[in-house]
Amino acid sequence: MPKLLKRIVDGIYQLNRWIGEMMSWAILGMVVVTFAIVILRYFFNTGWVWMQEIVIYLHAFVFLLACGSTLVQDGHVRVDIFYREASPKTKRRIDLLGALFLLLPTCLLIFYQAFPFVMDSWSVLEGSKDGGGLEGVFILKTAILAFCILTFLQALAMAGRFFLGEAMTEGELNG
Repeated sequence: MPKLLKRIVDGIYQLNRWIGEMMSWAILGMVVVTFAIVILRYFFNTGWVWMQEIVIYLHAFVFLLACGSTLVQDGHVRVDIFYREASPKTKRRIDLLGALFLLLPTCLLIFYQAFPFVMDSWSVLEGSKDGGGLEGVFILKTAILAFCILTFLQALAMAGRFFLGEAMTEGELNG
């Protein structure tokens, strides 16, 4: 059973790492499109709504989909009142308790609340309210559910690594 758990946990870590790498490319895309918008606006006095919405979509995807990757790298924000001075063993326990009792329930609650909202959007294949905008608002809203799933899985994988006696984050390995 521990070998199966390790394979599942490693798979989740690898998935979130890969998504994090893809989102770094999305950031580059966001910069390029923003640069194009500025050039078009100030030098050619033109622009398109769909280009501005691409930046918004990419920004949302980066923040929603890279959350699990941020957990892998131990890059999330935490209240640092006790944590900074704690021993590595205490930090691991705090991370485990935070994942189990804060992160997992929060992901479930957001998923539960967002699911009908996303399904309504899919039922009408919701598009942009602005003329000339992107017709994929339903895809954008689906990223909320993907955020919940990826973050939930990463929290479970972190707990799995704790119980396997392994480092829970890459930050723990490197720090």
